[in-house]
Amino acid sequence: MSITTRSFGKTAAGDDVTLFRIENSKGMAAEVIDFGANLVSLYVADRNGEFKDIVLGYDSVEGYEKNPCFFGSVIGRNANRISNAAFKINGVEYLLDKNENGNNLHSSFNNGFHKRMFKTETGSDGCSVKFSIYSPDGDEGFPGNLNASVTYRVNEDNELELIYEGVSDADTILNMTNHSYFNLDGHDAGEAVGQKLWLNSKEYTPAAPDCIPTGEIVKVAGTPFDFTTPHVIGERIDNDDPQLKIGGGYDHNFMLDIAGGTVEKVAELASEKSGRKMTVYTDLPAVQFYAGNAITPHNGKGGAFYSRRNGVCLETQFVPDAINKPVFKSPVLKAGDNFRSITKYGFGIT
Repeated sequence: MSITTRSFGKTAAGDDVTLFRIENSKGMAAEVIDFGANLVSLYVADRNGEFKDIVLGYDSVEGYEKNPCFFGSVIGRNANRISNAAFKINGVEYLLDKNENGNNLHSSFNNGFHKRMFKTETGSDGCSVKFSIYSPDGDEGFPGNLNASVTYRVNEDNELELIYEGVSDADTILNMTNHSYFNLDGHDAGEAVGQKLWLNSKEYTPAAPDCIPTGEIVKVAGTPFDFTTPHVIGERIDNDDPQLKIGGGYDHNFMLDIAGGTVEKVAELASEKSGRKMTVYTDLPAVQFYAGNAITPHNGKGGAFYSRRNGVCLETQFVPDAINKPVFKSPVLKAGDNFRSITKYGFGIT
C-alpha cells in the first residue's frame, strides 16, 4: 500500500490544492483532492489486467470549481432534493437555496461541500486519507455547528471504502453521498448504458414532474425499474413510461432491501466488454440510480469529451425529501450524536 501526493493547482481564491493517490499492491488506485474531497480518478483492472480510470472528471482544480454535473463530488450537508427548499426541525422552519424548480438540490451549487477546501489527514494504516470540514450554524440555511468528514480507504481486496462521519451541536440534517459517474469501460469510452445493473431493491419511489418523490413506495415488479435480476441499463431506459419521461431516463431513488445498521451488498454493475465488475455495499437505506441523462457536453480529463449517459451514478443516501415525508427514514442527526456510515465500491472480474 502507498499514498503519494502532488500539486493539483490553485483555486481562484489562491488555495493550494493537493491530489492524494492511494494505491494497493495489486495496482488499484484512487486519486482524491482536498478541494471538495472530490474523487478525481479510480484505476481498476479489466479481464486482461489492463488498468483504466473509470470515473469521469477533470485534469485540474479549475474543472472542479465549475463541475456542473458534480463529477466525483462529496455532497453535503444534504444530498439530492428537498421540496420547496424548506424543512422544519423541532417546529422551526429552515430555508435553503431554491436552485432547481423552486426546490433545493445538493444543498448549494456554488458553496456546497464539493466546492470547499477540506483539512486532510493520512491514516496510520497507510491506505486512507481523511477529509474534514467545519460547517457553521446557518451554513446554507442548515442549523447547528457541524464537524463532518469523509475518509477514503483502498484495501487489498480491491475495494474503495468511503466512511462518512459527523457531529453537530444542534439537531440538523446530515445526508452525505458521493456523486461519482462510473463507466467500467473507461471514463473516455462513451455511453455507459450498455452495462448491466443489479439492484437489491424490490421497491422504488416515484417522482413528481419536479423530480421530488411523491411519498409513495411502489413495487418494481413488472416495470422498467426492476433490476432484481441484472438488466442492461439501456434496454428499457427510453420506454414509454411516465416516470422515465420525468428524468429523461433513470434518475430515481430505490429502497434497499437491507436490515440497516450493517454494511450489505446492494448493487452490482458489470461490463461484458471490459470484464470489469463493481459491487456496491452500504448501510444506508436507499440509492439514487442516475444514468447520466443530463450530462452537459463538455471536455473532461485526458482529452475526453463527455456527453449524455457517458457515466452512471449509484449514490447511497437517505431518501430524497425524507425530511418532509415521515414515511421515510429520517435524515436528522440529533445534537451530540455521532453519525457514521460506510459505503464500499468493490472491483473484480465478471
